Amino acid sequence: MDRRQLADYLRSRRACVSPEDVGLPAGPRRRTPGLRREEVARLAGISVDYYARLEQARGPRPSRQVLSALARALRLYDAERAHLYHLVGEIPAHPSGPSPDVPAGVIHLINRLDDTPAYVIDAKYEILAWNSTAAALLGDPDTWPPGRRNMIWNVFGGEISAIALADPDTSAFADECVAELRAAAGQYPDDPGIHGLIARLRAASPEFVRRWEQQRVCVRHGTTVKRVRHPVVGELELECETLNIAGHGQRLIIYSAAPGSRTAEALKLLAVVGTQWPADSVS
Repeated sequence: MDRRQLADYLRSRRACVSPEDVGLPAGPRRRTPGLRREEVARLAGISVDYYARLEQARGPRPSRQVLSALARALRLYDAERAHLYHLVGEIPAHPSGPSPDVPAGVIHLINRLDDTPAYVIDAKYEILAWNSTAAALLGDPDTWPPGRRNMIWNVFGGEISAIALADPDTSAFADECVAELRAAAGQYPDDPGIHGLIARLRAASPEFVRRWEQQRVCVRHGTTVKRVRHPVVGELELECETLNIAGHGQRLIIYSAAPGSRTAEALKLLAVVGTQWPADSVS
């Protein structure tokens, strides 16, 4: 274990995390960037004295449990987390599941896309973050009941699922969702959220079971075309770009339209119209 390198690394990572990133108030009199030692200790569930000794290169060798807690508290990416383990002489374990925390920079990015719907999903299609234009286009997840912020569940377990699945575009999207959910189950075999969703879907939807038993596995890449029927602005044809967020098990979904097209003008109108359609229409 290299105590000096570990201490330097912890201090450098602490300086890179702002209080807002972890849901803490900034407060007055912050003379240095990042979190305070006591804030990291509290987030990791360890004593302030123990954490201070680690940063002073005089602490004991941290256990794997402490390393995992520090990685969460400091919002480390996979490569950063692995480096933390290596400094202590441990082999890092694979993440047990996709991260529920969207990087602050991604949140900032999607909120700046004024007339471009954008949202973030995890490996099981749970919607984690979205901008106001996405809410206007697809419905506002803030208003959805508990358990309904999942796009796969809305396809198979929604009140109008049988009608929606009769549409060829929705049916193709459902096939992709099931294949990607199988891939996620293989990538994160110990994640309770993924396996809980699969169990709910198997109990609720014969259509999901039929597709699940086909054993398809895929990960979508590149640009696809998405057709959306909006009750106010009508039929929209959107280009859907999927971008992986490295180290988080998340994807950023961006909808766009050709400049000057009817769809592009409709997206501008949606910024004024606001949220006016239900979650069951999401596909």
